[in-house]
Amino acid sequence: MTSPLLERSAARSLPARPATIRPAVPPELRVSDNPAGAVLRAATRGPIFRDNASQATGLSIATVNRQVSALISAGLLRERADLTASGAVGRPRVPFEVDTDSYATLGVHIGANVTRIIAADLAGRILGGLEIATPQAGQDAALTIIARSAKAFLDRMPRRRPLWVGVALAGRVDPVAGVVEHPRLDWRSAPVNAVFGAVLDLPVSVSTHVEAMAAAELLLGAPEAARPGSSLYIYARETAGIAVTVHDRVHTPANGPGSIAHLPTGSSIECSCGRRGCFEATVGESAVLARAVTAGIVPRREAPRRPVIADLYRAAESGSERAREMLHERAEILGRTAALVRDMFNPDRVVLGGQAFTGYRPGIDTVAKAFAQYTSLAPADLRISRFGPRVQEHAAAVTALSVFYADPLSAIRRSVRPAP
Repeated sequence: MTSPLLERSAARSLPARPATIRPAVPPELRVSDNPAGAVLRAATRGPIFRDNASQATGLSIATVNRQVSALISAGLLRERADLTASGAVGRPRVPFEVDTDSYATLGVHIGANVTRIIAADLAGRILGGLEIATPQAGQDAALTIIARSAKAFLDRMPRRRPLWVGVALAGRVDPVAGVVEHPRLDWRSAPVNAVFGAVLDLPVSVSTHVEAMAAAELLLGAPEAARPGSSLYIYARETAGIAVTVHDRVHTPANGPGSIAHLPTGSSIECSCGRRGCFEATVGESAVLARAVTAGIVPRREAPRRPVIADLYRAAESGSERAREMLHERAEILGRTAALVRDMFNPDRVVLGGQAFTGYRPGIDTVAKAFAQYTSLAPADLRISRFGPRVQEHAAAVTALSVFYADPLSAIRRSVRPAP
């Protein structure tokens, strides 16, 4: 419910806006063929020699040398003369690496119930973060509260220069305008770019969170993640969604991503849409927890220590058969639905992400068995997201970092506010 008092309080505490709000910059959820971007990404995995970078990127030594010089001049790379082999004959080979000490990018994942705010360096390493309850206020007030929390967090890192803000969330995102339709939060044309730009005075990129999670697998994972073929990313926690990666790019439909929220599961759980058995209403954490509390599996508590989904996991791990049955029933529905979606797309790989998959580890085997039983196609390459319970954080991080990995020299120029 909207709180006018909270809206007025947030509005009063908003700092003076910059003379102009920078336009939103769409994220680059792909492996770029920009030479500087290729060299920067090659250096994110640690110190690398120029000849090795040439092999990793497919660029000539001359091209690598030019890009390294430009990126060092821009302050994004640094040479590691201390790692030069001693006693070598001829010109010494000096490796280079990403400067992981001078800069920070800010990532914000706005969930239905919890918002995560993190900082990441240019190599994609999470430097720290915090969680806050997603404000249940009007959309402008809620965004202002989150943006001010992000600014306060960033202010605790005064030795790092902030470069960019990435915001990832569910719903339908217009990445060019930086506005969001989020029915779950009752947001309509929510001005994400305008609010974050006003509070933080940095360039802002906004992405649908499941597409950003798929991009994190592509851009922040091992090099083999960007191999030919297609990948289907399926996410489930409080909300559920899918994204498709084809070769080296996340498919981003102009009208927004498809939805699996209302796929039928055969359960009797009522959904807000008026039907029964919709996927999101059946497997979402709040819905599962509410059923566990009603059944007496998890004790009912009042504020401030309200029940959380971890209470159900602990009950199962402590020997509660009813808790185990409930979680394995959810895991079977997850696996069965993943098989259904897999059969629609027939990708080369399927990646499962989100705490509905990863929160209760014994359930992963149940997911895999149900997936294998219900798919009608040949056995699939099925895997759990490499980011485990931190998938939301990396989705937020890559929303900002993707712009640097696509064209770092242009991005570093855009990160500086032009003189009036």
